[in-house]
Amino acid sequence: MKLKELKNESRLDRLIRLFVAEIFILGAYFWLDGVWQIVFYILGVVSLITAVTGFCGLYKVLGKVTYVDSNPTSIYTKIFFIILFIVVAVAGSYYSAFFTKKLFLDDYNRMNNYYKQTLFYTGQDKRVESVANYDKLIAEYAVFQEKYTTYHPYAIKSDPQLNADLKKISDIITALRDSVYSGDLKQSHLSFEAVRPIFQDILKRNNFSMLAVTLVDFHDAMEMIIDAADAKDTIQLLAVYPEVDAKLQAIEEVVNDFEIQNIRTKLEETISLAKSGQVNLLSAKAAELKSAFVKVYLKRG
Repeated sequence: MKLKELKNESRLDRLIRLFVAEIFILGAYFWLDGVWQIVFYILGVVSLITAVTGFCGLYKVLGKVTYVDSNPTSIYTKIFFIILFIVVAVAGSYYSAFFTKKLFLDDYNRMNNYYKQTLFYTGQDKRVESVANYDKLIAEYAVFQEKYTTYHPYAIKSDPQLNADLKKISDIITALRDSVYSGDLKQSHLSFEAVRPIFQDILKRNNFSMLAVTLVDFHDAMEMIIDAADAKDTIQLLAVYPEVDAKLQAIEEVVNDFEIQNIRTKLEETISLAKSGQVNLLSAKAAELKSAFVKVYLKRG
């Protein structure tokens, strides 16, 4: 039987299948792990094969046909859709890599915040604060470890040491429970310090710059300033400033060139407006702050 006689899909049908296949494969490679990754790869390959051949076995079983015999597709139309397919693949890969990296850094910074707080309060010999932050660290790190032991986003996909390092960190943290609850906090502090170089090595060997890490950490805090400015809430704006200031200082410790100084300038100008009661100017100035940050983040984050 000739291939043409086997076809049961229209050109539009095949085109849709082609792009669906692309989405399934991109999703499997960048966003999923385990069983769902396998399922999406299978669906992607099946969609691709049926798009290329023009034959769908399920249509055959159901007695459905969308194929319409018509003139051959022009070479220009084929070239257009080939280019479109490549553009979607390149753009989809770029943005998937970008956003999965950002989500990883978001998760890392959320967990690492409790680590830093635990480290700080044990160093200050403050039991209540140490225990409170340690409990949050244990819970947050468990979520982080479970997720990234099974799922490796593109940015860390080729790291063979990751799972072993995550287990090593977990062992250090969990072993310090009794020490944090009732032991020598100064000694706990020194033991917690052993976690820092492991984290740094993970980031370094996977080509994460410390600037990228601190930029992501700053972003969420900056959004609180922007929300308060848009709401003309000077009390809230001034209340969250110390946290935003501290996170910007962390960036400045890594690099403090003109672009970073511009973020600092816009932040301080926003605070000055809040202190002077010029609430009608807050939203526009906060937008300038965000614009200055986004410029740096897109280029260097």
